[in-house]
Amino acid sequence: MKKINIGNGKLSASEISLGCMRIAELSVSEAARLVNTALEEGINFFDHADIYGGGKSEEVFAEAVNMKPGVREGMIIQTKCGIRQGYFDFSKEHILNSVDGSLKRLKTDYIDVLLLHRPDTLMEPEEVAEAFDILQSSGKVKYFGVSNQNPMQMELLSRYLHQSILINQLQFSIMNTGMIDSGINVNMKIDPSIDRDGSVLEYCRLKDITIQAWSPFQYGFFEGVFLDNPKFPVLNKKINEIAEAKGVPNTAIAIAWILRHPARIQAIAGTTNSQRLKDICRTSQVELTRQEWYEIYRAAGNKLP
Repeated sequence: MKKINIGNGKLSASEISLGCMRIAELSVSEAARLVNTALEEGINFFDHADIYGGGKSEEVFAEAVNMKPGVREGMIIQTKCGIRQGYFDFSKEHILNSVDGSLKRLKTDYIDVLLLHRPDTLMEPEEVAEAFDILQSSGKVKYFGVSNQNPMQMELLSRYLHQSILINQLQFSIMNTGMIDSGINVNMKIDPSIDRDGSVLEYCRLKDITIQAWSPFQYGFFEGVFLDNPKFPVLNKKINEIAEAKGVPNTAIAIAWILRHPARIQAIAGTTNSQRLKDICRTSQVELTRQEWYEIYRAAGNKLP
């Protein structure tokens, strides 16, 4: 498994992270098998959130790995907070309480990375800064980031923070390419030229903020996977053609497409199937050429100007 530098070298992490949203659906033994597979494949980064499984995902994970100092030190654990039932909450009180809850469920003394989970338009950045200072000085959280935020939201937050924003978690896949479409179709009067994200890709590269791609196999918001989906025959034909030529599963090609981008994006794989995870991890065996990358992009229905 190849490593990437998170936040310009502050963390050395596997280029693929295991997303733990659905671990709550597994028994402890099933979860242990999945996490052990991840570790055996070289994954050292595990993505959580306080809302995943209503907190149960963190609990099952901790039981599955039998959280002990020797085990914990080999992992980078990330969790997120800020989403509540029907609203968002970046208040100082909620951030602090949420972290305490995650620490208890994960059976650990510290979180490596804490992300603010989606934007809260009622955010008071001074409060967030106070919470982050308390969490860092107490040793409860080492590093911080955000998810689904645009450049100006990160700029506003950064004005008050004493810490750098290391990560921005964004939806990105072969079938969710909004953050690159506008950059390819600059100065054109067509829908793909519309910049809906404030040039977030370029901003993150300029600021040494690592982009984490969530739902790398999804199309739409949560409409389903595009691989082996009869709705996308041209795309799957091209992916399968390249996969066969390189001797890897189609899942590996879908992830390799994301990782080929020079932004050095980290992909979050949310599978709960150990064999599928092994297939995904074969991504590290291949690198797409520039031509192959664009062929897949066009096969997804995108047109080049």
